[in-house]
Amino acid sequence: MPETDDSSCVYKNRDAPVEARVKDLLSRMTLPEKIGQMTQIERSVASPQVITHSFIGSVQSGAGSWPFENAKSSDWADMIDGFQRSALASRLGIPIIYGTDAVHGNNNVYGATVFPHNIGLGATRDADLVRRIGAATALEVRASGVHWTFAPCVAVLGDPRWGRCYESYGEDPKIVCEMTSLISGLQGEPPEEHPNGYPFLAGRNNVVACAKHFVGDGGTDKGLSEGNTIASYEDLEKIHVAPYLNCIAQGVSTVMASFSSWNGSRLHSDYFLLTEVLKQKLGFKGFLVSDWDGLETISEPEGSNYRNCIKLGINAGIDMVMVPFKYEQFIQDITDLVESGEIPMARVNDAVERILRVKFVAGLFEHPLADRSLLRTVGCKEHREVAREAVRKSLVLLKNGKDTDTPFLPLDRNAKRILVVGMHANDLGNQCGGWTKIKSGQSGRITIGTTILDAIKAAVGDKTEVIYEKTPTKETLASNEGFSYAIVVVGEPPYAEMKGDNSELTIPFNGNNIITAVAEKIPTLVILFSGRPMVLEPTVLEKTEALVAAWFPGTEGQGIADVIFGDYEFKGKLPVSWFKRVDQLPLNADADSYDPLFPLGFGLTSNSG
Repeated sequence: MPETDDSSCVYKNRDAPVEARVKDLLSRMTLPEKIGQMTQIERSVASPQVITHSFIGSVQSGAGSWPFENAKSSDWADMIDGFQRSALASRLGIPIIYGTDAVHGNNNVYGATVFPHNIGLGATRDADLVRRIGAATALEVRASGVHWTFAPCVAVLGDPRWGRCYESYGEDPKIVCEMTSLISGLQGEPPEEHPNGYPFLAGRNNVVACAKHFVGDGGTDKGLSEGNTIASYEDLEKIHVAPYLNCIAQGVSTVMASFSSWNGSRLHSDYFLLTEVLKQKLGFKGFLVSDWDGLETISEPEGSNYRNCIKLGINAGIDMVMVPFKYEQFIQDITDLVESGEIPMARVNDAVERILRVKFVAGLFEHPLADRSLLRTVGCKEHREVAREAVRKSLVLLKNGKDTDTPFLPLDRNAKRILVVGMHANDLGNQCGGWTKIKSGQSGRITIGTTILDAIKAAVGDKTEVIYEKTPTKETLASNEGFSYAIVVVGEPPYAEMKGDNSELTIPFNGNNIITAVAEKIPTLVILFSGRPMVLEPTVLEKTEALVAAWFPGTEGQGIADVIFGDYEFKGKLPVSWFKRVDQLPLNADADSYDPLFPLGFGLTSNSG
């Protein structure tokens, strides 16, 4: 049972300074209680007994790990409050901090607002919009009882063959640095006098953020997920470390280590980068969490000699370990390592101090349970309007008219008959991309939202006949005289991480051929859903009238209709160079022989062709 609440317990005094509370609580903790705080487990193994008796410090939902399928925010809150009550029943009553991958909205929860992925937000160049997205996301995350999101990813993109390309805001460190404003939206904006590097959370309407993945994850050789970033320290600092300075200045509370390596050194065991650079040089005072099973990546072959992996990772500077399942072995091994002196007690105390600091700053001791008054914010009109605005501003117009003097867009919404083609036109899951419902995403009507087909029909009204075909039939194309124009929506399926690594980057599902077949018969606008630049065949560029990069826009397809029909102007600018051929990669704007199809920063307007 929890200790008696008396005046001698400084850590229970909400008015005491955070550091005094941390020091007091740490002085009361046994080694098992300290190790428990360093342990994060997955909800599927988080029984009340395990949480209470192993003093577990954190629980998380892996992507797709819900209370049950299509569970609503209130169901999540019920589940997490149950876990929290188990933590509060432990001897010292230290609350858990619950984490989830809310990387473009609270995307694991049915009915939540799903915003464009980061690559699309990078195209907006709108830091205030991204801050507002963070604030909206924070409300919907806290409504579900979650305290901590593993976002934002502040990787600087080096190669679009990388399967996490869409998690990056772009290839230019300046763009990525600007978009770290998401942190001030998620956590709230710290006051000017806030000490640099110290974690911050404004209140119960905010959520703990996590800058990831430290460091160089976007710069791996050939864009391989969990690969090797080959760079001098000077280049690593100038390109990949730079966004973390902005994150730390905003009081980011947590940082996640990268699966990748730097010049062959695994980040999860790199003392120089994790401790000397992040904690000492940059002054980060929050806590450093491993990635999922991240310590196992230290050994070769992966997963061998787990005990040594723990030793190397903790001594390098990992504070909390995303175990996530074999917590018994982790707790036993780290206990043995501490008792044998292979992991110094000072390192354990430092890790626990950092974890407790974030928990106190986040107000978890005062408000450990979900705030049900926030449930009204989930998927609300105001948040969907912010998402719709983000979609509008993220669209990049790559081509507008075969004749530069005659723009094809905006489209005529009073046309008698139009053709809409492509499986992506009426597939909400494909529109949202990965990290939606499950890690790799899913096709189909997976949540509440508006597809581009829905949005087109709403925009043109009943007077226009809209014919939709996933794949254009010969009969339709043969009788093309009645169509004023066609809208072809093609792109990538949802994917994440290694499953997204792609050395070819051709438009899937025969996309180039579908575009060409329609464009040969009917004036055509192509809308491309993708997490990165794709191969655009010469025939596509020659035969189509207009081409829009829409990235993975999320649930609010109306944002696309808003712009293609002329209610709003195109504003998006490429956050990444668009290559001509895959053999040009990696292709970045500072390359000596820079010869892109469309350069970094390119983007037309409806008045330009």
